[in-house]
Amino acid sequence: MKEDFLHHVWQFKKFDIANLKTTKGESIQILNSGQYLQLAGPDFFNAQLIIGNQKWAGNVEIHLKSSDWYVHNHEKDSNYDSVILHVVWEHDVPVFRKDNSEIPTLELKGYVALSDLHKYQSIVSQKSWIYCENEIQNVDEFIFKNWQERLFFGRLERKSQLIFELADASSQDWEAVLFCLLAKNFGLNTNGEMFYKIAKSIPFSVVRKESYSLESLEALLLGQSNLLSHDFQDSYAKELKKSYDYLVYKYQLTEKVVGSVEFFKHRPDNFPTIRLAQLANLYFHRKNLFSLVMNASSINELYQVFNVGVSQYWETHFNFDKESSKKIKRLSKSFVNLLVINTIIPLRFTYSLSQNKDITQELIDLATLIPAEQNVIIEKFKIFGLQVNNVYESQALLQLKKNYCDNKKCLDCAIGHFILKK
Repeated sequence: MKEDFLHHVWQFKKFDIANLKTTKGESIQILNSGQYLQLAGPDFFNAQLIIGNQKWAGNVEIHLKSSDWYVHNHEKDSNYDSVILHVVWEHDVPVFRKDNSEIPTLELKGYVALSDLHKYQSIVSQKSWIYCENEIQNVDEFIFKNWQERLFFGRLERKSQLIFELADASSQDWEAVLFCLLAKNFGLNTNGEMFYKIAKSIPFSVVRKESYSLESLEALLLGQSNLLSHDFQDSYAKELKKSYDYLVYKYQLTEKVVGSVEFFKHRPDNFPTIRLAQLANLYFHRKNLFSLVMNASSINELYQVFNVGVSQYWETHFNFDKESSKKIKRLSKSFVNLLVINTIIPLRFTYSLSQNKDITQELIDLATLIPAEQNVIIEKFKIFGLQVNNVYESQALLQLKKNYCDNKKCLDCAIGHFILKK
């Protein structure tokens, strides 16, 4: 059995929900099973349950066995502190939060009909995720390693197309290119395109001139994102709106960004207000950022470059008009890793091409220092016996899946060639 079956069962309530009980005998009533994110972190976000006589709102994590919680090191990950129910097929050990309170557990195997289980297994057995899933782990190591390098740089070549376009549009102003790329990746998957439009709508010459005022940078980014268009009571929001109106007049910023940023499905630390405030803080504290990221000789130097937080106001807010408990909100190492993967490494690669320099080994060395991403594709490859330890390996596999497996290009793939010859 695989966890995706349990995800299906929980999402669509394919089990007897009438008399659910935790392993401790407390009754469970499902008001909302939550949103299935398929991202790093708990499996279902913002579920609503009644356990015993207590109503809970939070996240639900699903495993085959309770002990998988510790196998996956969730006890060390703060993303799992908000889990209100642990749903498992088999309960073998109790699981505790950091404060030593036990997380309620639902053991599903007593509530799922065998006919549903057999039906699911028969469906998945008829399909193949990738054609070589049963042979890929047995590919000759020399062939696999060489193909891995080609895949890694093939992915960078694809990313370089956008970067070259930005460089041409900005007359080779690489600081401006970096600003657009960082904005896009500060927005993550949900707000990335919107943040990218925001960055492109502000001439980088304006960012340069206003980088000595944190309030001006926040006003520009939040104003162009349409986050200052409401009638706020908050005095700081009013100040930013006044600053933004002045900057629009001063620099004749006529380009308006159509659309709105997305808060839904984001944890507060990833709210667009916070990410834009962090981006403003970065450009306030780090002048000549392009030189800093290009000349950093180690991942630790890059961590230092991006070691920024938010302004004093945002330490006690996630939104305007809503004060919260104080939190510094610095960029985490895991978030910086994403910036290095999606911005710094592709930018270094593209810039080196423009300068006719070969930095192949430098990029490989940097990528091998960053832990592999955690996503559905990488986890699937692991199921088929592949070791995925770092970004160099995970990025290669993402390129393999998207550009070869999904398009059934087995004859263009070194792995496919090896298997066919064998």
